[in-house]
Amino acid sequence: IKMAGDCRFPDVDTDGSENSEEMEIVVNVGGVRQVFYGDNLNQYPETRLAELLNCLSGGYDSIFSLCDDYDPGKREFYFDRDPDAFKCIVDVYYFGEIHMKKGICPICFKNEMEFWKVDLKFLDDCCKTHLSEKKEELEEIARRVQLILDDLGVDASESRWKRCQKCIWKFLEKPESSYPARVIAVLSFLFILISSVVMCVGTIPDLQVVDAEGNRMEHPTLDSIETACIGWFTMEYVLRLISSPNKLHFALSFMNIVDVLAILPFYVSLTLTHLGAKLMELSNVQQAVQALRIMRIARIFKLARHSSGLQTLTYALKRSFKELGLLLMYLAVGIFVFSALGYTMEQSHPETLFKSIPQSFWWAIITMTTVGYGDIYPKTTLGKLNAAISFLCGVIAIALPIHPIINNFVRYYNKQRVLETAAKHELELMELNSAEGKAAGSRSELEDLSREGKEGPFYSSRLKVSHSDTFIHLLSEEKHYRTRLQSCK
Repeated sequence: IKMAGDCRFPDVDTDGSENSEEMEIVVNVGGVRQVFYGDNLNQYPETRLAELLNCLSGGYDSIFSLCDDYDPGKREFYFDRDPDAFKCIVDVYYFGEIHMKKGICPICFKNEMEFWKVDLKFLDDCCKTHLSEKKEELEEIARRVQLILDDLGVDASESRWKRCQKCIWKFLEKPESSYPARVIAVLSFLFILISSVVMCVGTIPDLQVVDAEGNRMEHPTLDSIETACIGWFTMEYVLRLISSPNKLHFALSFMNIVDVLAILPFYVSLTLTHLGAKLMELSNVQQAVQALRIMRIARIFKLARHSSGLQTLTYALKRSFKELGLLLMYLAVGIFVFSALGYTMEQSHPETLFKSIPQSFWWAIITMTTVGYGDIYPKTTLGKLNAAISFLCGVIAIALPIHPIINNFVRYYNKQRVLETAAKHELELMELNSAEGKAAGSRSELEDLSREGKEGPFYSSRLKVSHSDTFIHLLSEEKHYRTRLQSCK
């Protein structure tokens, strides 16, 4: 900090309020100097810049507790901080709010605000959104790293049954963990395809057989293949349930509910076939069995477990509820308007196909979506003109919300690839630090630090036996240390 011109720091009295308001200071941050006035800084007395006003009265200890260096000859205080971030932070003294510049890492900016002792409440809402997104990304990377470390780790204190559970869980849930696990994943995928094909082929009349009562039923060979597939699905689900670390969460998971719905109809049908005839009429049993067999189509959703593309599509649709709602609203308005107009215009024709407005809804739906089955069509000139306008409006209504939905899909897909790469790089960095002998601490020590809310650059000396918490320091309290992810700019 340097005095403006040749003036010296005035003496600070007991309260220091009057003289400090008249003081001018120049802060040198990364080679950039800026003048501040006491009346501006005293608006926020708890910030670091406001504390500089009274630091000289406390001697060198007080001075160096606030800055990095001090030149008494020039009366200049130095701060080895980011000048670009500092230019944004000082806006709080003049405008009462802070905006981040484009290109500044939100996590680094948050650390800079903590250093200058400026509360996060002064950060504008638009910038808080970027900070939240970055924090979520780092938490996701931390979760991925922790999962990989758990897969590599072996805790000798665990019982044999716990270790066996972990092995089975990795074997069935994480194909990337080993070559046999990849083989099992491929077999599971093939069983899903075979079961789906058998369900479809079994409905071909030429491949069906007639039982003693004259009813058509699936070929015994196809029935045997179906039984083998169900046996595989059942064994897979039971093993995954037994080895699951959180069985309640496992049972309530959407994809696991789909697995149950794909398996359950077979056993219910088997029970009704052998025991239901004694409790109800045979025709009712057959109808119930047929209805349950239709539920086998749920097993096609099991493919999402083995397809990252389907998972990405599902997430993109979840994030696009607003756009999908707009699409449905546009179509609903158009369907109502054009079906009413079509019904009114076609009433003058003696052979009209538009019997009522609700019946015209079907024509409006297939016209606006450009399907056009041709079962209902206009015959008058005005009706044909109305139809032409309706499918043009339908194309526009569908095309407008599609672009945001595609953007959500591409953004999420690219984000997942970036997160996977970042997790791999973080593991490489941990392994490099481990090889250089910079690691220290055991799992118990790291867990204690985690419970105390302290994060530090502690890595296991042997990566393959590490069960430590993630080493991505989210908003770390130790400002002198930064990982590669925190220093991204």
